[in-house]
Amino acid sequence: MPVRVANAEESGALDAAGIASGVPSRALMRAAAFNAATVLCWRYPQDIRRGVTIFAGPGNNGGDGWALAGALHAIGVEVAVREVAPAKTADAVAERDFIRPRLPDASAVPGGLIVDAMLGTGSTGAPRAPISGAVAQLAAARVAGSIVVALDLPSGVDANRGAAAGSVTADFTISFGSCKRGALISRAECGEIVVIDIGLAAADNALPVLVDGSFVRANTPVIAPDAHKGTRKSVAIVAGAGNMGGSAILAATGALRSAAGLVKVITASQNISSVHSCLPEALAAPLEDTTTAISDWADVVLIGPGLGRDDQIKWFVRETLRSWSGPVVVDADALNAFDGQLDELAGMLRDRAAIITPHPGEMARLTGHDVKYVLRHRFDIGLDLARRIGATVLLKGTPTVVTSPDGERYVIASGTAVLATGGSGDALGGIIATLLAQGCAPDVAASCAAWVHGRAAELTPGIRGYRLMDVLDRLPEAWSLDAAVPRYPILATLLALS
Repeated sequence: MPVRVANAEESGALDAAGIASGVPSRALMRAAAFNAATVLCWRYPQDIRRGVTIFAGPGNNGGDGWALAGALHAIGVEVAVREVAPAKTADAVAERDFIRPRLPDASAVPGGLIVDAMLGTGSTGAPRAPISGAVAQLAAARVAGSIVVALDLPSGVDANRGAAAGSVTADFTISFGSCKRGALISRAECGEIVVIDIGLAAADNALPVLVDGSFVRANTPVIAPDAHKGTRKSVAIVAGAGNMGGSAILAATGALRSAAGLVKVITASQNISSVHSCLPEALAAPLEDTTTAISDWADVVLIGPGLGRDDQIKWFVRETLRSWSGPVVVDADALNAFDGQLDELAGMLRDRAAIITPHPGEMARLTGHDVKYVLRHRFDIGLDLARRIGATVLLKGTPTVVTSPDGERYVIASGTAVLATGGSGDALGGIIATLLAQGCAPDVAASCAAWVHGRAAELTPGIRGYRLMDVLDRLPEAWSLDAAVPRYPILATLLALS
């Protein structure tokens, strides 16, 4: 079952659907608590022996905390609950009244695990007293060495926008049933994130899918034992004006490390010797021969990295897209050639497999919005754009969001800040183009490529001291997908970003 990405309203609707299907709300709360207890025992087997203190708020998130206390107490864990604000919802009151007589006083915070169960997905704005005071206590305890675990979201993190003023900073966040939009934006406040099963009914299929290793393994083509360079397909990369050959080399490296059978780099003449030197596997041709270089040869064309933005390049991009009617990935300067001219871009992309890969600045120029608007609407802005141009839209960022013309959405949250460097998008383009050439649907090709690209970054052991080629060197390991299946009740895991 795929994990869905939800805002506060959508998360509430998923709970309501589960209740409407016949599961009592308190049973959902207890299912969440018992599975959270299972995960804590697995994730922190030593720390949990030192005891658990739960900070409970007034709503159902507090009820989750009381239910977790009951689950931990039942398996012999020393647990105490500090009621930061009196329980108000019926389920929270029922869980509190059931377990509180069995628990010790929570006047002191022990050195083991501390669980934040104060504010849930319905909370907005910075926490106010008495919650704000408890947030400060959790921060001090974390500095002193305690591990802070958040239930569903760290208190103070907005489930919709990710605003986190005055919020708890957690080491580990256990998200119930779905992954919250805000958690994917405020990764620093959430630490490691796991999504656990709580017994909800089938998720709303209109919600975005969180892409993980299982998704990638299930949706990427298998390379047959008798494969040859023809069956592994041919990728043409039109990239790199004068002195911008690095963009073409990075894109070609991404393609070659993703199992492309043949890669041809079509670049400025002065870059060709560098291409041959860095990538002896790749073919090369000058930009002026683009039409003949891709005709009757390529299975897909990636166009745009490092081409420049002058009028001649804009004309060149249009002519290339007119002459090539096959699958295409339009990136970087090829997108900049259509700033504010979406109808013209649509006319060139419709009726073929096509993907565009803007970063927020390019998305803003394409759509006529500013970057703040794009980021504020990152999960939804691709819906109208993909329909309008008839192509899949990959909006880069933290997280990356892929949208197809028929409204399917995918969210990719793998990666680290090591990717925040020039050329990262060029390498991603090469990976996308390879999967598109090998038969993946455009939205699947974009989603799987983005996840693997991010996974290679996660396998790079740091930020300072590493460059993009170090990330690309880890693509073989990222593609192995050995640990693709999560351990139940965990549905998905996102590493902490530090």
